[in-house]
Formats: sequence, structure tokens, C-alpha cells
Amino acid sequence: MAKDLATSLSHIAIIMDGNGRWAQMRGKGRKAGHKEGAKKVREITTWCAKNHIAYLTLYAFSTENWARPKQEVDFLLKLLEKYLKNEAKTYHKHQIRFRAIGDIGAFSKTLQNLITQLESSTHSYTNLTQVLALNYGSRDELARAFGKILKSKQLSKPTQAQQMPQTLQKSSDIQALIAKNLDTYDLPDVDLLIRTGGEQRLSNFLLWQASYAELYFSKTLFPDFGTRELERIIVDFSKRVRRFGGL
Repeated sequence: MAKDLATSLSHIAIIMDGNGRWAQMRGKGRKAGHKEGAKKVREITTWCAKNHIAYLTLYAFSTENWARPKQEVDFLLKLLEKYLKNEAKTYHKHQIRFRAIGDIGAFSKTLQNLITQLESSTHSYTNLTQVLALNYGSRDELARAFGKILKSKQLSKPTQAQQMPQTLQKSSDIQALIAKNLDTYDLPDVDLLIRTGGEQRLSNFLLWQASYAELYFSKTLFPDFGTRELERIIVDFSKRVRRFGGL
């Protein structure tokens, strides 16, 4: 991909949908689809690192995924553990920083330690920041952010002398305070949000951060989603005019 195509594209987010359907269409169990999806994560991540994309966020495990059958949930968490162990060398080889967002406290201590250790060992890398959304839901993230704000009393109460119009003028300060307490406090907003698998919804993913993102819905099931299609989407993105409410 030409470097100039990525100059206005800092942050790509992907809802990786379609693993189960991909497997079922081939007469296989859903686990086979998740395994293929994990391979695709490596392909897309390394491509982004080589093509000047600064941030890539992938929806890996949502807060709603706990509602799936226990056997599938257990498999997904084991697959995540295996992925983090096996892919550490990929992060180091390509100088990729790893970040996790979401409430990882619900995971086993072993998985939590793998996540934090990989975050620590790759912290200084600058080719790409790959973010995995793990036990993540945007409403949960916002609720946790508001809880942190209230608990730490970061938001001061207006005095009686303050008038309502003056209080309302502080909306930008309140928004900045919320952003500072989100899981993505150190990440830029999303520029391009892609969902694979043919569905056309955000599914509780980065609702705050993607408020001005360009959206692209692909019919391709995630295990078949390759870097050629990603590049075509980026070319399409480069032709869009982003006004952010202006003219």
C-alpha cells in the first residue's frame, strides 16, 4: 500500500465476525472457524505494521460472549491464551506494541498475567499498536469510567454562585474527563471501523471512540478476509470526505 494512503488513517478497528458461520459452511465445528480467525489476526496485524497504520483494534471477546455455550467460551479463552504465547515472537519481530482493553479481571490469573506481561514487554515498540478488546463492551467501559470518576471525585460540583449557562459551557471539559478514564485513554479515536461477516451493526464496540469513524461493512466472513480486501477498503476510505460536522 502506498504510504500516502495511510497518512490520514491512524486507527483501524475491526469487528471480526463470521468465524462460526465460515466453519459451518464447510461442515466443520465452530472451533475450526475460530482457529482460522486467529491465523487471520496475525496476517492483518503484520500487514498493518508494514504499511504505516499506527493503531489496529480488534474485537476479540465481548462482554456478551459469556452467554455462549460454556464449551465454546472455554475454547475461546484457551485459544486466546495460546495466541498470546505463540505470537509474542511476532510482536517482537515486527516491533508491535500490544494493548488490551476491557475488564480482564474476569479471566484466569494465568491469562491476566500473559496479557500484562506482553503489554509490558512490548511497551516501547512503535511500528504499530495492536489492541485486543477482551471482555470488552462499550457500555461496560463507559460505566467503569463513570465509576472511576465518581469514586475519585475528579468531577467537581458547581458552586451556588455558578450559573447554569456557565456550567453548560464545561461540557468539553467533562468529555475530556470521560475520555481520560476510558480504557482507550492513550489511544486516538477510530478513523475507520470495519465489520466483516455481512452484519451491519456496531454490537457495543467503541461507541465513544468511533463517533466520527467511517464505517465499512464487508460481506466476507472473517477467516476469508484478507489484506487485499483491507487495502481496497483503505483506498475507498481515502476517497471519502470527513467533515466532522463542518462544511
